[in-house]
Amino acid sequence: MNEAELILNDDGSIYHLGIRPEHCAPLIITVGDPDRVPTVSQFFDRIDFTNQKREICIHTGVLGSRSVSVISTGMGTDNIDIVLNELDALFSLDLNTGKPLDSPTPLTFIRLGTSGAIQANIELDSLVVAEAAIGFDNLLHYYDPSMCEHPLAVSLYNHLGMPKRFNHPYFTEGDSTLINDCVKLGMNKGIIATNPGFYAPQGRHLRTKNVLLYNNNNLLKFNYNNSLITNFDMETAGIYGLSQVLGHRAISISAILANRFHGTFSEQPDKTVYNMIKRVANAIKNEFFS
Repeated sequence: MNEAELILNDDGSIYHLGIRPEHCAPLIITVGDPDRVPTVSQFFDRIDFTNQKREICIHTGVLGSRSVSVISTGMGTDNIDIVLNELDALFSLDLNTGKPLDSPTPLTFIRLGTSGAIQANIELDSLVVAEAAIGFDNLLHYYDPSMCEHPLAVSLYNHLGMPKRFNHPYFTEGDSTLINDCVKLGMNKGIIATNPGFYAPQGRHLRTKNVLLYNNNNLLKFNYNNSLITNFDMETAGIYGLSQVLGHRAISISAILANRFHGTFSEQPDKTVYNMIKRVANAIKNEFFS
């Protein structure tokens, strides 16, 4: 593999993340906001390593009996493309030669994020774990176009009457064992729609006009074998899709801060996010997500 493919810094760390394999654990919590990383790592029993490069901040330490890292990805699946590929490289490639390791290490990703619900019955400040994700971005088109051929993705495309100039949605799933752990912790299950932006791609318009043939009402009415789209985000489909392609496990847990159906927003967003982080940290300490 040439130097333009696997790019390293002068200290041998991988290009964007700025870390080497010994700096990261195979159990990885992802958050979007770098300022949220210390909110997670405050629950660690010990912090062994910290680093920040651009918007990518990582803390690695111990939680209970387990090594764990928390890393910020920034917003959007374009950032997910960088972070997951480089984390995979740390555990799957010899960074000196670029050759695959004889025994690559499978990774477990737990995304802790915020989200807006589109279904009326999803309460503010609740937690939803994504069984699956619909990607309205185009990231997985470059890795596994067959994800666009899943019957749910095709049915949604036809339901919305999407113009050909728009990306065909793709479908990918989270890890069933990790999802079951979330259900045991009292979380609701849903299907998340990952969008390539926060405003128009999620039906928000401050000073712009809607150019789509569909709106959020069309999305909330979509039903495929009793499966409904429950909420929006900007990363999950990329995390699930790349984890599937690269052979890792992933779940995405969302704190519901907005309900788009009712037009409401949480009165305690920081507390809701804190409670989500605390619940997941305690669960890891009690051997969930193993």
